[in-house]
Amino acid sequence: MTQNSPSLLERSSRLWRLDDLSTDRSNEGPIALLRSMSMLALNHKTTLILCTAVGIGVAAFYAHSLPRIYTATASILLEPHRSTLASSQDAQNLDPNRADSELQIIRSERLLSAVFDSLDLANSPELGPQPPRMRDIIVNKVEGVLDGLWLKITGPGGGKAPRPSDTTTSRNADGREAAFQNFAQHLDVRRVGQSYVIEISYSSSDPALAARIANAAVSGYVLQAVTSKEEMAQAGTEVLQWRLDALAAQVDAATIAMKQGALPAIPTPDGDARIIGAAQAPLGPSGPRTTLIIALGGILGLLCSFSFIALNLALDRKVRNGKDLARDTGIPCLGTLPDAVSRGGVFRGSHRRHVSVVINQPGNAYAAAIRDLRTSIEIACSAIRNERGIIVAVTAWDGASGVSALCLSLAQFINRSGRHITLFNAETHPSDLRDHDPERLATTSLADALVADIRPEQVIFANGRGDGHGIAVLPIHSNNALTNLYVDFRDRRVGRIVETARARGDVLLGLPPIDGSSDALALAAHADAVLIVAHAGKTTTDEVSDALQQLRRSGANVIGTVIDLAKT
Repeated sequence: MTQNSPSLLERSSRLWRLDDLSTDRSNEGPIALLRSMSMLALNHKTTLILCTAVGIGVAAFYAHSLPRIYTATASILLEPHRSTLASSQDAQNLDPNRADSELQIIRSERLLSAVFDSLDLANSPELGPQPPRMRDIIVNKVEGVLDGLWLKITGPGGGKAPRPSDTTTSRNADGREAAFQNFAQHLDVRRVGQSYVIEISYSSSDPALAARIANAAVSGYVLQAVTSKEEMAQAGTEVLQWRLDALAAQVDAATIAMKQGALPAIPTPDGDARIIGAAQAPLGPSGPRTTLIIALGGILGLLCSFSFIALNLALDRKVRNGKDLARDTGIPCLGTLPDAVSRGGVFRGSHRRHVSVVINQPGNAYAAAIRDLRTSIEIACSAIRNERGIIVAVTAWDGASGVSALCLSLAQFINRSGRHITLFNAETHPSDLRDHDPERLATTSLADALVADIRPEQVIFANGRGDGHGIAVLPIHSNNALTNLYVDFRDRRVGRIVETARARGDVLLGLPPIDGSSDALALAAHADAVLIVAHAGKTTTDEVSDALQQLRRSGANVIGTVIDLAKT
C-alpha cells in the first residue's frame, strides 16, 4: 500500500456515520403505544378479522346449543305479626331486620325439603342424575386403576365389597341428594331493595315447572307461618273454637296449594305475608344470553389473535421490515429490494442478461430500489467522493441473500452514471467469464493472483457481459479448492490490488457469506463501507447482529443493512 493511501481509521473517520443519530424520545408514552397497536392491527388485519370471526362463530354455536332457561318469579309482601289471641287484634310493628331473617327462613332446608317432597321432584328428569362429564369419567377411571392396584397389593380379602342392598340404598340416597342440590341451586330468593317485598324465583327448562315451584315455595312459606300459629293457638287456653277453625282452614289451603304448585285458594291473613304476585309461566327464556355470549366470543377471539400475534412477534426473530431491523440492530436500513423474478445466479447463463433488462426498465420497482440504495451509499461516502473512488463491500450471513444480484445491479447503475466500476464477486467463478483473453488464464481470480504473487497491475479483469468495458469483474475464489483453502485475504497484497482498482474508479466487493468462512471478515477490512444483506423471512435478527459484531471486531465499517424480499 502506498504512503499516500489513508489508513483504515482515517478512511472510516471521513464517512458520515449513519448510526450516530440522536435518540428521539418524542414518540414514547401512551400515544406511541396506541400508535404501535394500531399499526400492528393494520399489518395483521386479516388474522385479527379471521380470529374474531371464528370466536363469534364458536360463541354463537355454543349459545344456540345451550338449553333454554325460563325463570318464574312470585312476590310476597311481609306484614306485621298478628296475635293469635282472640282478645288481641293489634298488629305489631315490622322489625327493619325482619326481611333478612325471612330470607333465611325461605332458604332453609326445612322449607325447601317440604316443597321438594310435596312436588315429588326427586323423580324429575331435569333434577335427576345428569350424563357424566369428562372430568368425572377421568376421575372414575383413575379411581378404578387405584382400586385395582390396591386389590393386587392387599389380595382378595384386602377390601370389603358392599352388599347389593347397601349399594342400592346408597345409590338411591345419592340420587335424591343430587336432585335436591340441583333444586336448591335453581331457586333464588332476594329482597327488593330496602323494601319488605321478597321475590322467589325458580329457573327451569320447563316454564310450567318453574311457575309451579315458585308458587309452591310461596305457599310453603305461608304454610309454615300459619302452622306455627295454629300450634300456638292449640296450646293456648283462651282461644275460641272459631279461631282454631280459621287457622285450620288456612293450613289446609296452604298445604293443598304447596302440593299442587299453586297459591292458597283462600286468604291467609295469619301468614304474616301478603302475596302480591303469582308466578306465571314465562313466555320467553331468560337464558342463555345469546347476544352477550356472542359478543364475549368476539372479544375473546380478538384478544386471542392479539396474543397470538404478540407471541409470534416475540418468538419469530426473522427479518420482516427495515424499521424493526434498524430498531433491533441499531444501524439504519438503507434499502429494501423487492422481488425480481429469477435473480438467483446472475452470473450464470441468461440470468445476468435478465438483471440487465430489469434495471433498464424505468418503472421497475427493483431498479428504483437499486437507484435509491446507490444514492444512500453516495450520501454516506460523500466525504471521500471528491478525492478518489470508494470501496463498498456487500455481505450477508448466509448464501441465500442475493448478494451477487445486488452487486451486479449496483455496478451497472454506477457504470451508467459515468464511472468505472470494478467488481470482486465471491459468487462468480472463472468458468462463468467468457470475455477474457484465453492466453492469460493464470490469474483468473483474486485467490490465484495472491498464490501466484502477481503484481496488481498484472491482474486480469474480465469485462462485464452486456455492459461495455465500464465494468471489470474479478472472481474472489479460485477453481482450485486447495488455493481457496490456503489463501489469506488479510494479506497486504489484497489491499494493493484493491487500491489499484480504486485508482480506476469505484470498487464493489461481493463478499462470501459470513457463516461459511472468515474470508468475508478478512476482505471487509479493505472496504470504506460495508453493507449487510438480510433475506426477509429467512435471515433472523440475531444473525444480522452476529454478522455486525464480527465485522466490527475485524475492523470493518458497517454503515447499514439492506433487506432482500426475493423469493427463493
